Amino acid sequence: MLKSRIAAAIAGALLWVGGAMAQETIRIGANLPMSGPNAELGEIFSRAASIAVNHINADKMLSKKLELVIEDSQATPQGGVVAMNKLVSVAKVPYVLSAYTAVSKAIAPIGDRAKVVSINGGAVGPDLAELGDYFWNVIPLVNFEAEVLIPFVVKEKGLKNIVLIFVDDPLGEAVQKVLRAEVPKAGGTPAGELQVQRSTQQFASIAAKVRELKPDAVYIASFGTQENQIIKQLRDNGITQQLMSYSAMSTPSIATLPEAKGGWYTVQSADFTASALGQRVAKEYKELSGKDANAYVANYYNAVMVFGILAQQLEKAGKPITGANLLEQRRASPTFELVGGKMTFQANGTVAAPVQIREVDGTGAGKLVK
Repeated sequence: MLKSRIAAAIAGALLWVGGAMAQETIRIGANLPMSGPNAELGEIFSRAASIAVNHINADKMLSKKLELVIEDSQATPQGGVVAMNKLVSVAKVPYVLSAYTAVSKAIAPIGDRAKVVSINGGAVGPDLAELGDYFWNVIPLVNFEAEVLIPFVVKEKGLKNIVLIFVDDPLGEAVQKVLRAEVPKAGGTPAGELQVQRSTQQFASIAAKVRELKPDAVYIASFGTQENQIIKQLRDNGITQQLMSYSAMSTPSIATLPEAKGGWYTVQSADFTASALGQRVAKEYKELSGKDANAYVANYYNAVMVFGILAQQLEKAGKPITGANLLEQRRASPTFELVGGKMTFQANGTVAAPVQIREVDGTGAGKLVK
């Protein structure tokens, strides 16, 4: 099973091995897609998280060894709920890494009832800012990304007529809502909206509709292997217009896809060269994966380090490491020095961070555009 192969490859990311360890360790959870068409992202997220776990343990930040309990969400709401229930009721963790808008919305009520923190480093739906006190985000949400990309595309590049291809889940619907507001605001025209089912992998008919609409640019709001296939099949079917997307276009399989070359995408700034910490993380991630670190690596490393710093503060104050105490401590000390620099949580559990526009150039890292 892909989950077990990936977990085995992650140095130091230890799965929970039973109640005998409970008194000797501190555990946090990860509710990530470790199998299926989105496992590439689960591998990135879990590897980054494992590096942070290793650093917390090596630097002896906590009184006990930290462990990461990984459960497979399969990137579906149903899978995420099953995984979250295991993490909350069986592993009894106070803190869970989350990903994907639909999964995050499904698990947030469970965390809220149990007073277990869920922290997202990959999903970008704007309504993730409204899921309650126990749901936090370390990634700028898609409304911030669109506020950067759309004016650049419309005003600076003169690409005014924009078609949206979006998946029929909360992420796609969130992007649809944002683009409906941002494109006209920038002086552009929404030229069409083409919805695709999550399970769809054939897009010749979508390409035909794009040809009929004759847009200047195409925004793709999907994820996993589906986004790869949309890009590839649009190009294979003669669509030459500018392609663009949100941070999902930074995943290695898209960033090195020949058909994606020239595509524009937004991603938070994550300069791994700016600090000794960033350099340490980038070096270890490259050694583990053979790939360069991207913003997702920063996000999931930072998400674990937020826990490590808050838990360390709680231990120094003589308080137990519970979800409620982690929330109270975050409110008291909302600013963290992490990969990419200083990060401050807002009252609603979101963060504001610089966003940049990059272009797929075939190297994997992408080229900075703005």
